[in-house]
Amino acid sequence: MDLLISIPFLVFLPMAVSFLIMSPLFSSNEIIIRRFTKGFCGFHFIYALFLLVFFDSANPYISRLSIFGLDWIQSLGVSFSFKIDGISMILSVLTSFIFLMAATASKINIRKNHKFYYSMLLLLMSAILGIFTANDMFLFFMFWELELIPAYFLIGGDYAGDYSPENKQSAVKYVLFTFAGSMFMLLGILLIHYFNYISSSAPSALFENIIMYSTPMKIQLLIACLLLAGFGVKLPIIPLHSWLPDAHTNAPTPVSMILAGVLLKTGAYGIFRFNYEMLKESFVIIAPILAVFALINIIYTAFVAYSQKDIKRIVAYSSISNMGLILLGLCALNTLGLKASVFHMIAHALVTAGLFMICGIVYLRYKTRNINALGGIAVQLPRLFGFSVLIILASIGVPAFAPFISEVLTIIAAMFSDMSLVIKICALGALPLLIVSSCYMLKFLHRAFMGEDLSLAKVNDISMHEFVVLGSITAGLIIFGIFPSVILNLIN
Repeated sequence: MDLLISIPFLVFLPMAVSFLIMSPLFSSNEIIIRRFTKGFCGFHFIYALFLLVFFDSANPYISRLSIFGLDWIQSLGVSFSFKIDGISMILSVLTSFIFLMAATASKINIRKNHKFYYSMLLLLMSAILGIFTANDMFLFFMFWELELIPAYFLIGGDYAGDYSPENKQSAVKYVLFTFAGSMFMLLGILLIHYFNYISSSAPSALFENIIMYSTPMKIQLLIACLLLAGFGVKLPIIPLHSWLPDAHTNAPTPVSMILAGVLLKTGAYGIFRFNYEMLKESFVIIAPILAVFALINIIYTAFVAYSQKDIKRIVAYSSISNMGLILLGLCALNTLGLKASVFHMIAHALVTAGLFMICGIVYLRYKTRNINALGGIAVQLPRLFGFSVLIILASIGVPAFAPFISEVLTIIAAMFSDMSLVIKICALGALPLLIVSSCYMLKFLHRAFMGEDLSLAKVNDISMHEFVVLGSITAGLIIFGIFPSVILNLIN
């Protein structure tokens, strides 16, 4: 059985397939490329589930690659080391699932440049899996930077036939924001490596070998702030969020599903892996400040989302608001808060993937995302309307859906936190403001589907591919809402 369990296989296989699709040897036929990619993503998801079935949280998967028997940079203690614990396992399976849904949705959303698009899609998949499974700080940073390349081309490329200069501008904005944050993050990693060497007298970049408790608190706080500058862009934390609505609005629907579903989670994962675990003493000090920023995320973006007319921007701003909840759960600094944060990563990924899929379907049918130009489309698209009701009800935290569990656990964890009164106040402040999310999502549902019939052109209801994507996402929201322990028991 051990021979079938391989983290490098999980991480690097999408990269190898990406290079294969891009090569001149591979067919340029659209149908072959699309079916091959979708089939591979299905296989990868099955393999990720296989790893999950045999996973034991007490014995995490560990792999280490060497080059002719040597580590990557042996003199500095830098190595190709991978590790999958409970949280990494959950996020790896989530990544594989979201990419499978995105590849399936690409059939109707991607009209041109298929070879390049699908190769970049799989390269991005490999980079994100590398972030979630890296057990070395510099390996983590390598995958963090690698993700920029495919993300830039996926956001700024012409794949849906409606290309505009704004696509490239959004891609450049995303790269500049992320790259600027990465420079601060790299400085923080270098400082960790240096002070860890002073403390242990042995250079090592492995997460479990980092010793920071003997480092002066002022240095720890400096490092924590440097890291947060990088992770805060990706999460995103206000005011580092302005790249996100533009990227979501201009990216193709499958790419928006990936951005909201898994790419934003790399920021939260980085805060957990570095600030929460490695620099916990300093995190205790800055947690109340971060809780305030989390509350601002929830408040500000919720009201901004309500004022939007573009349905994609509504979902984009709702994502920023929900990431505030994930950050608030981490700031609680207790086991329940950690469980709630990770669970909300799963719930939010499913909800936003479904909502962006709905936005894409509406745009394909009516060539508009302006909520004021829509109305009464439930009559023409009854199956889409049914899925939209379920997913929107899930997004506002109705019981029996996964987001209800994570939102309740997050508020309880923050209210019973022993760290600071500020965190408890932020939890109380976030509770009534969650009602605002109900307002803008119900506005989306009412204006687009149940409003006045504006005599739009007659269109067909959702296709089989669209039905499979929305059905799978809805099933996940219901299953995890009824059986949350499936995920919660894996988180320690």
